[in-house]
Amino acid sequence: VQLQASGGGLVQAGGSLRLSCVASGRTFGSYFVGWFRQAPGKVREFVGVIPPRNNRAAYADSVKGRFTISRDDAENTVYLQMNSLKPEDTAVYYCAARKGHTSTLYGDYGLWGQGTQVTVSS
Repeated sequence: VQLQASGGGLVQAGGSLRLSCVASGRTFGSYFVGWFRQAPGKVREFVGVIPPRNNRAAYADSVKGRFTISRDDAENTVYLQMNSLKPEDTAVYYCAARKGHTSTLYGDYGLWGQGTQVTVSS
């Protein structure tokens, strides 16, 4: 499976963006798909993860209530809807996938997309 993240850009604080993570090479449906982000000079941090079969996603406290992860397995795509964006959400956002069980640790994910830049201006 190869992952391709897209949808980043520049947005004002309070605005919204929707990121997409498209999988190619194999069906996506049995994978846990996580979103992570990395700001300059900081470690990569967990944003959220969605289990297979579109079960309930889990989120980091910093984005809970503002971000929503969904998936369309027919399209091999996972989405990260980001609302009420804040300057501190500025980072490169990555999608990642793994099988077996959920995880909030980036080291547990073996499949990664290339990242998409999100910049939130104040």
